[in-house]
Amino acid sequence: MASASFTSALCFFSQNPIRNLEVSSSPIFYSSSNGVEFASNSIVLTSCTGLSPATSRLSSRFIRNCSSSTAPVRTLDYEFTDGSSEVELRLQLETQDIRSSKDVFVDANETSLTIRVRRLGSIVTLLETKQLFEKIKPAETIWYIDEDQLVISLKKHDPDLKWPDIVESWESLTAGSTQLLKGTSIYLIGDATDINQTVAHELAVGLGYTPLSTKELLETFSKQNIDSWMLAEGSDAVAQAENAVLESLSSHVRTVVATLGGRQGAAGRTDTWRHLYAGFTVWLSQTEATDESAAKEEARRHMQDSKVAYSNAEVVVKLQGWDDAHSKAVAQAALSALKQLVLSDKNLPDKKSLYIRLGCRGDWPNIKPPGWDPASDENTKNTGA
Repeated sequence: MASASFTSALCFFSQNPIRNLEVSSSPIFYSSSNGVEFASNSIVLTSCTGLSPATSRLSSRFIRNCSSSTAPVRTLDYEFTDGSSEVELRLQLETQDIRSSKDVFVDANETSLTIRVRRLGSIVTLLETKQLFEKIKPAETIWYIDEDQLVISLKKHDPDLKWPDIVESWESLTAGSTQLLKGTSIYLIGDATDINQTVAHELAVGLGYTPLSTKELLETFSKQNIDSWMLAEGSDAVAQAENAVLESLSSHVRTVVATLGGRQGAAGRTDTWRHLYAGFTVWLSQTEATDESAAKEEARRHMQDSKVAYSNAEVVVKLQGWDDAHSKAVAQAALSALKQLVLSDKNLPDKKSLYIRLGCRGDWPNIKPPGWDPASDENTKNTGA
């Protein structure tokens, strides 16, 4: 398979299903329809412990990958605790030969944290992340040395949001998304059916959701593959059949649904979206942009083009090339964008639930009162009343 290059605001690639994240030199762009901007971020994190959503106190290990290949790799044990309005990080200093607090330098910003120490006359970086799990209030950061531990208290910007870990990673995102998504399903759309399926499976496994594929459901029902169906009856018939499948799935929760790509799919048509609105839609869009700013500009332009059915999506992830080996990186980018989307409006999952209960009438996002009839509304527009 051809090698892939990715452009995004996320630079995470996982080689270990437990917790092993590496910075990639070829990230992925993502954007969301609510105009939230996402800053680039990177961290090298290796942990020998698993992560559970119910865990409130964790002990993990950072391995900092220095820019020089000959530089030594240092490890650092830490404990993490999430309180109600703040999070606390405790770093073991017993092997660092720290003589006083003057040898410790803590630099906290809204979404980043850097910890350095002076050791044997040199400045050593113990921890550096450009992407905390969520925003903090840097002016209210407190730190002190407690025997052989450096204790750092960070005030959370959103006290109601529980942090599974100090950094945003695949593991912390999948563990922390339960409280945000509230069981709302996710739909993967885009021109490539196989990419939609691969990323949907990664998301479903990470979230503990049920992975579904409209392609597989349609082929099982029709007892023929999609290409044969297309040749026999045309793309309109396939798209309408998929729309019927989406209708039956719209009342389901905790699913990640991979949809058909291109014009043969319902998501590629502006008149077959009413059931897709039942969940969060993520557009996996391939691009030929060569840099981050160009890909972001392309994403914004596409999201504003009402003639493109995919522009109805709430999140777009831009991919330059594709390789199945990077599916988890794409899934992480999508999940990070969804986290920001929901944090911008915490009522979104409840609105999705209401939309489903009222029958997925196509009135998203401006939900009409009970009893509203979309057919009569359309007749009113046509008559000019």
